[in-house]
Amino acid sequence: MKWFHASKEDGRAPFAEIAADDGQALELSPRRRARRSQGRGPDLQNRANDRKACQLCRQVALALDEALADCGDDVLQNLRVLSVVPFPDASRLLATVMSIDDRPEKTFASRSVLDHLEKAAGHLRCEVASAVTRRRAPVLVYQVGDPRSLTIGTQITSR
Repeated sequence: MKWFHASKEDGRAPFAEIAADDGQALELSPRRRARRSQGRGPDLQNRANDRKACQLCRQVALALDEALADCGDDVLQNLRVLSVVPFPDASRLLATVMSIDDRPEKTFASRSVLDHLEKAAGHLRCEVASAVTRRRAPVLVYQVGDPRSLTIGTQITSR
């Protein structure tokens, strides 16, 4: 096998001349520029974000349901998570809860339930953060749902 050795003249030739465009950034062709700026299309990004948001909501709903069942507060133990949805995005979630006990002596006013949830918000968010793998735990906002508005398929079931 022959080894190629460049002479000193061959090495200096391309760099010896100074051109007008020296020191300027290389421009991409319009075709390559368009392809680079497209990246993932907006539909793909929205679908991926929606899928991840739904996955997060499902994980938060299960973790929150377990945390409410393990609370020492009678009002919170009596609650069930109906749904969790992004509010307006995945950094803040709206959790809809309702009472699972239909007995009148165990029914609490929605304002009372929201007060109890507000007092336990730190503990519930900590439980959710330990169950969900995210850099930051989402902020949880609660609302009390009406048991009569419950339809089949909206209940959260654990595996």
